Amino acid sequence: MSHVSEGIDPHAVPSETGCVECLAAGQWWLHLRRCAKCGHIGCCDTSPNQYATAHFRETGHFMITSFEPGEDWFWNYGTGKPFYGPRLAPPRSRPLDQPSPGPKGRVPADWEHHLNE
Repeated sequence: MSHVSEGIDPHAVPSETGCVECLAAGQWWLHLRRCAKCGHIGCCDTSPNQYATAHFRETGHFMITSFEPGEDWFWNYGTGKPFYGPRLAPPRSRPLDQPSPGPKGRVPADWEHHLNE
C-alpha cells in the first residue's frame, strides 16, 4: 500500500493558515497540523480543542504532517508512528509572522494552564 495512494495527496493545498475550526469559533491553538489527504488545517492534541485528531475521526484521513515552520515530519494515526513523506503543495507551514500559540490576540495570558498533556 502506497502512502501517496492511500493517505497522502501531495497536490492538496492547505485549507487555511491556522486551525479552521478555531478561527471560525474565535479560539486559539498551540501548534498546527495539516491533513495529508485533503489539506485541512487543525490544531494539535496539546491544544485545547484537538481539531486535527477530530478531523481524522470524522473523515478517516489518517495521515497528518506538521504545519509548523521548519518541521517536515508526518504522523500515521492508523499505526501510531511518525514517518517522513513527500513534499506537499505549498505553503508547507503557517506564516512566519503568525505566533505559536496563536493566533495573535486570542491566546489567554494563562494559556499554559489550558493545554492537554
